Amino acid sequence: MLKLKEFLNLKTIEKTQIYKELKCSKNEALILRELCKHYVISVASVNAFTLLSSIFGMEKYAYLDVLGDLKKLIERGFVNQNSSFFKNIESNKNQTLSLNLLQCELSLSEYFLEFLESKSNNLDFSKKEAYADYLEYLKDEFMRVELYERLSFIRKSAYNSELKEQIKLCEDYIKERLKKSKFYNVLSDIFKEFNLNQKEQIIFLTLLREEYLLSNENSTFREMNFLLSLVSEDELDKHKNKRLLQENSPLLNLIEYDEYLNSFGDISKSFFITDEILQRVINFEPKQSKKVKIENVLKDQDIFELIEPRVNINDIIMPENTKELLESILKQQDKKVLERLNLWGIKNNKNIEAKIIFYGPAGTGKTMSALAMAKSMKKSVLSFDCSKILSKWVGESEQNVRKIFDTYKNIVQTCKQSPILLLNEADQFLSTRVESSAGSDKMHNQMQNIFLEQIERFSGVMIATTNFLESLDTAFSRRFDYKIEFKKPDFKDRLKMWEKFLPKKAEFDKKFDINILANYELSGAQILMIIKNTALKVAISKEGIFHMQDFLESIQKELNSSFDKSKIVGF
Repeated sequence: MLKLKEFLNLKTIEKTQIYKELKCSKNEALILRELCKHYVISVASVNAFTLLSSIFGMEKYAYLDVLGDLKKLIERGFVNQNSSFFKNIESNKNQTLSLNLLQCELSLSEYFLEFLESKSNNLDFSKKEAYADYLEYLKDEFMRVELYERLSFIRKSAYNSELKEQIKLCEDYIKERLKKSKFYNVLSDIFKEFNLNQKEQIIFLTLLREEYLLSNENSTFREMNFLLSLVSEDELDKHKNKRLLQENSPLLNLIEYDEYLNSFGDISKSFFITDEILQRVINFEPKQSKKVKIENVLKDQDIFELIEPRVNINDIIMPENTKELLESILKQQDKKVLERLNLWGIKNNKNIEAKIIFYGPAGTGKTMSALAMAKSMKKSVLSFDCSKILSKWVGESEQNVRKIFDTYKNIVQTCKQSPILLLNEADQFLSTRVESSAGSDKMHNQMQNIFLEQIERFSGVMIATTNFLESLDTAFSRRFDYKIEFKKPDFKDRLKMWEKFLPKKAEFDKKFDINILANYELSGAQILMIIKNTALKVAISKEGIFHMQDFLESIQKELNSSFDKSKIVGF
């Protein structure tokens, strides 16, 4: 506060530290000093006419000569202009006139008040050695945020370009020091992991600074309009940038928001960094990738196969109604949907939960669709082949059922994540229980009862695939949230599959007709296999041209080699 006291007391204002740091005119400094004098005696705002006339006098209307200086202070973001009644009745054009400033209430801006709390504008970017530690680096990132905050106050000012140059110097300064530093940078990892661009990084850093400052929940710096103003050149740009804070944006994986009524009765959004990300930033350790972490746990077991999904729903050709149903399940991830379900008491946590059966002939894309859903949920898949569960030893099958779910729970607890549990070929688990005195039937029923019990307790996403739904036990049917049928592709879908799988840079003979190929009732798996087999044959030929006859021969071989013409090899 020594700086402020000097500013208030010293008669020669040009000699004060604040005047030197502000780089403003003498008249601007006098206006700021008068506002400071009012502020320190608890008078937050002053009428512009009253203020200017008290400083520069009424004689010959001298106060009119300094309206330009006042306007510059407002443009620089040091002074707030509150037009009150006149703002409502005057046109936008009139509000920009200098004379109209006399009707305004003036107050010191939050930025200027922060400046008074020893925040200096004379930033030193000459130091280029490595950062001593993460906290020293973080301090500079917060300084970078403060520069963006100042820029948001003075977008239309002549000082705009000067401040932009200062921001560039600051960012280059941080990059240069980071190159020489050896500490683990958790922020850099997070920015890369979630692919945040520069604007998204600024918003995240602003919210992180609020956490370190322990600001209140409805802080101005958390509000949507303020966050967007930091990264926007004008109102049109701000409107475009709203996508940065909307659902399904990269930032919404790191932050969340609360809605509240502001002082004007409007609904505002206040943003926060999620607890999980905040703990990672504050109590940081080098983060291993999900794949490596789960693989380490899976080394000691032989139950599950870990699958990292590589395709999404849009990569799979399927009937539109099936795709719409899968997409509706995925919408459980939507923040608004989750909030409503929690409000209505339908859900009691924020994690997506679903128990799903995919049924239909083999080769119709059941497993591939399960992997695509996992990709959309950003989850790994733990796959189990249910045909492995049967054992010739009495009682061992029942133990193995429990082992599946116990091992899955152990992985979830150890890795702090919940991969999708995929139960392939779950026919024997789901079939109707048999009333019989035979020992094998009793053992099978007991195994199913245990499986039924485990499904009841399961929390997370489970997908079971089966070729047969006719024999599904009604007790199992009730415990699955969704039963989704996968049919053999019709002509339209087969045509899409041929178009998608056929090589794009190959040469085809004049007789080639994709419509003829699509007439054959094949699954997606068979179409892909036929294309691969035909391509191998063509690749070793002299001319390297795909002939229609080659495809027809491959189709016939595939159909003849099927053990059952109604059963297609798994896709």
